[in-house]
Amino acid sequence: MAFCRRAAKLARLLRYGTFRAGLCHRVAASLENMPVMRSLQVRAVIDAGANIGQFSLLMRHLHPDAVIHAFQPFPSAAAVFSRLFAADASTHLYRHALGAVSGTADLHVSRRPDSSSLLPIGENQTVFAPGTEEAGVVAVPVRRLDEVLNSLPRPSLLKIDVQGGELALLEGAERLSPWLDHVYVELSFRQFYQGQPLADETIDHLRRRGCRLAGIGGTARDAQGLIVQTDLLFSRLTSQ
Repeated sequence: MAFCRRAAKLARLLRYGTFRAGLCHRVAASLENMPVMRSLQVRAVIDAGANIGQFSLLMRHLHPDAVIHAFQPFPSAAAVFSRLFAADASTHLYRHALGAVSGTADLHVSRRPDSSSLLPIGENQTVFAPGTEEAGVVAVPVRRLDEVLNSLPRPSLLKIDVQGGELALLEGAERLSPWLDHVYVELSFRQFYQGQPLADETIDHLRRRGCRLAGIGGTARDAQGLIVQTDLLFSRLTSQ
């Protein structure tokens, strides 16, 4: 079954030149996000937790004229992203993490790098996703998002996939929030990282800032079938 899913995804990727270019760098666009993203009209994308560029590649395909600001602190992943978008003048890579306070922090590096986090990796994570145990720690620069960017073309999208650091990132984006029309964020209903705020706290934060739940992307279930993670799309109640 897993092989069939991978083969079906590869066949879809090969249909489009943008995605074929990604495959040359061993980057597969995140097609699982396409149903939610294709309906949005955006001129600017912030890809927080960009990894090697899977989401940015999807958004470049869907929105060829949008400016993309991508954030990835882990050096090897940032290097792949940089090569992938080397000829794209409208895509900008920032090699630091995002949080509530600027400074330096330890990045807890997972054996599977896309599960790395500024928070220590918890037991729930390694049970839910074997192979994501901590492999080491590296110091990385951390910035507030609203210190890096002070305005954006509208409408805009902030995508967040930062392994437990969602609320801290949003707290560091307060001054930029009037320019954010959509927020697409991976949230957890179980604590996978030590000290991780859960979904209800982040949802409350966004609701207090005038955002409503507008859509649901992918979900992840545990062995009992319970949804433990999901990607949620929030949109501002009134866009300028």
